[in-house]
Amino acid sequence: MTPETASSFIDIHPPVAEALAAGRPVVALESTIITHGMPYPDNAAMAANVETIIADEGAVPATIAVVAGRIKIGLSDAEREDLAQAKDAMKLSRADLAFAVAEERTGGTTVAATMICAHLAGITVFATGGIGGVHKGAETSFDISADLDELARTPVIVVSAGAKAILDIEKTLEVLETRGVPVIGYGSETMPAFWSRQSPFRAPLTLAAPEGIARLHMTRQALGLQGGMLVANPVPVADEIPSAEMAGYIADAQKAAATGGVSGKAVTPFLLGKILELTGGRSLKTNIALVENNARLAARIAGAL
Repeated sequence: MTPETASSFIDIHPPVAEALAAGRPVVALESTIITHGMPYPDNAAMAANVETIIADEGAVPATIAVVAGRIKIGLSDAEREDLAQAKDAMKLSRADLAFAVAEERTGGTTVAATMICAHLAGITVFATGGIGGVHKGAETSFDISADLDELARTPVIVVSAGAKAILDIEKTLEVLETRGVPVIGYGSETMPAFWSRQSPFRAPLTLAAPEGIARLHMTRQALGLQGGMLVANPVPVADEIPSAEMAGYIADAQKAAATGGVSGKAVTPFLLGKILELTGGRSLKTNIALVENNARLAARIAGAL
């Protein structure tokens, strides 16, 4: 199901190809969380466990990455382990996906790049941790993630724990509204804030069942409405770090980034690493828990479709 012009650059892992051909549920997974989001061996263990969770829910996992210039839709165990230990992997979004392919580079795919590749392969549902968005101070830096424009143009359901809490969630919601992207709080009228279940902002829409999300997606398709949807799934209660506590860690991390002159694509990995240090590792445990939670929901949505 890949477009003819793209198919020569894409390798679909046999279990994923078989599931797509048979019409069975498939869930895409990004790979920057492996290459840039967590240290080894936590990243490798997390990636393997998330795939197992999806399989246990009756869907087929498809971790997406670029390996030596090949777009991989699903990774073997060996490929996933190699990626977890890669030292020079690029962080790939829409702007540099084709560059990595043309130059035979290896890289982890962000939300935007994963959406592009998933859509090329015919995969509708994608589980991640948190999306990129509008960075604090964007009114002067213009630092806005390409994830938001991708959600507006590519018809993939993205299941996340909301925007990363290091971002300006209010402005992120405003941009998504302007782009016409439905944002659904899963079982919650409040937008989650990644490590925390609560933010000060209401979720624009609320649905409480995977079947409702699947029905909304199919209705949008029938009406000819372009683009994807964002499902904001709160981290489980037992795993969250309360937002009031996280606010202090985030402020200290952002101060360190500003002092160090960190900018562009380096900002998010730097902030996540600094917060990991400041929380004594608690943020990593929460990050893993929310990814697992999102994978479980994504598999159920894929099944409902």
